[in-house]
Amino acid sequence: MSKTIWIVNQYASTPEYGFAGRHYYLGKELAKLGYTVYLIASANHHLLRKKPQVNAEFLLEEIGPRFTTVWCSMPSYKEAHSKIRVLGWLFFSWKIRKLLKFIPEKPDVVICSSPSLLSFIGAKYIAQKTKSRLVFEVRDIWPLTLIDIGGYKKNNPFIKMLQWVEEKAYKESDKIVSNLKNAIEHIEKFGVSSTKFTWVPNGFSLEEACRAHPLNESLLSQIPGNKFVIGYTGTIGVANALDILIYAADILRDYDDIIFVLIGDGKEKKSLKCLVQAKRLNNVLFLDSIPKVEVYSALYNFDVCYIGWLDDNLYDFGIGANKIPEYLFASKPIIHSYSGACDPVLETSSGLTVPAGSADELANAILTLYNTPVSEREKMGLNGRKAAIEKYEYSQLAKEYSHVLFD
Repeated sequence: MSKTIWIVNQYASTPEYGFAGRHYYLGKELAKLGYTVYLIASANHHLLRKKPQVNAEFLLEEIGPRFTTVWCSMPSYKEAHSKIRVLGWLFFSWKIRKLLKFIPEKPDVVICSSPSLLSFIGAKYIAQKTKSRLVFEVRDIWPLTLIDIGGYKKNNPFIKMLQWVEEKAYKESDKIVSNLKNAIEHIEKFGVSSTKFTWVPNGFSLEEACRAHPLNESLLSQIPGNKFVIGYTGTIGVANALDILIYAADILRDYDDIIFVLIGDGKEKKSLKCLVQAKRLNNVLFLDSIPKVEVYSALYNFDVCYIGWLDDNLYDFGIGANKIPEYLFASKPIIHSYSGACDPVLETSSGLTVPAGSADELANAILTLYNTPVSEREKMGLNGRKAAIEKYEYSQLAKEYSHVLFD
């Protein structure tokens, strides 16, 4: 008899409505392994490109054999820092309890993924009622992220409430999974044994990568084919440290055949454009975001892929960026501006790592790769692709996850 998995992730999405992420791919691959999977998500959140039409409390949408998305009707809000979003954490946790009467197959295991932390309360209720296993998945270490990057004070009553839920989740779950390799160092502070913890990184879909769509002509025509392209794709936000890339571009402004291409949208895009204009840089190009099916085609037009982070102790627990497995598979050398632990670029010999926040070191690394023979850069890229296939492909990760769930 097929085992049933409920995955609770308030901010999950599918390719039709947003950028399909970790749980869409894991759910799809777990279903291929013979499990029945329900992915439970909000139908109203800021990470959706468009929103599913939900005319009742819940909508079941079949994604494929044994894989169904459950969209929960939720209050809409305009932007990520809205108070309505915070209230939605409470509402979602309360509402998913009703799924016990709505979803036909009861779970053998419930996976609850943070953020938000508050959904753990609802997931715990479901697991108790169905006598199922409960797995807590840590993708962002909340509320530590809100303190270190969001600027909240430790004694804030809201933060203290989240800390209470966090400790409860670590102690009352049967298993803990994280895409952050070193997260156990934080979790052990709560008196939790490392035997309860498993690292399952974010990955990439080989199936999707092999059927990538060509980059749309209007965008392709804007990427110079006769220059050394330092490229970035993804969200343009504070945590992505793209201001350091702009400062490196300023240092290298006299190299006419080096250009910086940033593809994506986000809260910091406007201020970064203003920075480029203020410095009168002609070597930085901002392009609009593209559908996920075109991302690999965009990467193939880069000479080097860039990813950066803030210089913050939060990254002592590792990183879980979706774009790193994509960069690795694209067979392009990576420049990583990072000062944290468990560096996948160093571990896979797929590029160069420089200290986070140092534009000078970043510019030097760019020049190093610029002057590196093509054959050596190709070797770095092939190291990355080999690592991607062996360690980060979602069909493999789903098998690892299934062992956590049922062994």
